[in-house]
Amino acid sequence: MKILSITTLYPNAERPTFGVFVENRLRKLAERPGVEVRVVAPVPWFPLRQEVFGRYGSHARIPATERRHGLRVSHPRYVQLPRIGTHLSPFLLYLSLLGHVRELVAREGDVDLIDAHVYYPDGVAAALLARTLEKPVTVTARGTDLNLYPQRYPLVGRMIAKAARQVDASISVCAALKEALVELGADPAYVHVMRNGVDLRLFHPVERAAARGRWQVSGRTLLSVGHLIERKGHDLVIRALEHLPDVDLIVAGDGPERGRLQRLAAKLGLAGRVRFAGVVEHENLPGLYSAVDALVLASSREGWPNVLLEALACGTPVIATKNWGTPEIVTAPEAGLLVDERTPEALAAAAERLLQAPPHRAMTRRFAEAFSWDATTDAQLALFSSFLAKDELRPAA
Repeated sequence: MKILSITTLYPNAERPTFGVFVENRLRKLAERPGVEVRVVAPVPWFPLRQEVFGRYGSHARIPATERRHGLRVSHPRYVQLPRIGTHLSPFLLYLSLLGHVRELVAREGDVDLIDAHVYYPDGVAAALLARTLEKPVTVTARGTDLNLYPQRYPLVGRMIAKAARQVDASISVCAALKEALVELGADPAYVHVMRNGVDLRLFHPVERAAARGRWQVSGRTLLSVGHLIERKGHDLVIRALEHLPDVDLIVAGDGPERGRLQRLAAKLGLAGRVRFAGVVEHENLPGLYSAVDALVLASSREGWPNVLLEALACGTPVIATKNWGTPEIVTAPEAGLLVDERTPEALAAAAERLLQAPPHRAMTRRFAEAFSWDATTDAQLALFSSFLAKDELRPAA
């Protein structure tokens, strides 16, 4: 089975942790006998590589092709128009993909199906590409593509709905996203829930004393992991420390909110208790998870937050705001607690409750072991095989 995976959400030499959950799913898929995965991960075109141009220059420095974990990844360029180009993005992406994929097929042979990740703009572009090339196609909905874009841009919602009626199947990483896609007009019979898994070999408990020594952790400590942007709610976790006088916090990640978050901690007199660790490489995260007492995820919206599974696999309980996919993960006391109100007070109360009576870390790890990648990979392959057994594609809506 030859699979062409298309996604703008994929790690690269410049951003090695960007979209790593997509990479993990494709790696597990490619490990199966008889499966070949070709990854096409387009990046926005920009003419200048200098660092002074920030993320635009970073796009220009991404190589045309690279090999990651045994998978060959190509990075064709597409035109992205800042601010005004939201509604044009899938069509500009489609034009770039069409020429690139035709060249790829001519050079390396045909593919059996197209597997796209993130519904907008990738999924809309992939639906157009699949009809042009007469290939079956799936699109995976992952979060912001359904829980933000359709509400902010009604025309985008209509484009997603039309694509969902055309593709051979949609995949959502949680049941809540399936409901959102159906509300947009997708046929529920064509929407399949396949949650992300966690790499249980990479994410495992590290000897606690050693981990705390490595990260210089002493006393009760919380962890907040993620891109430093508003919707992740790092500021709420920092403010929660005002109600937790003997608790420290480590913030792992980077992004445009870092300066504001540092100023907030200083303003509240918490600078000595809040440590900004920057981006932590994946291989170093198990030690960090093992060093702290709990992970706190205060996001306003998530699809299937992988950081929760990573922490749980390391034996670390979690506290998470109750929205979208989080209630489908935190389903037992050994996993941690959900909070109904997204406030510093609610987060602090949950943290105090959890820290006073934490679950046994071995039980937390055992809970996480139910979330291996095997079931998801099996479900993907069964779905893909059903396409190849059909004589024709799904009729266009």
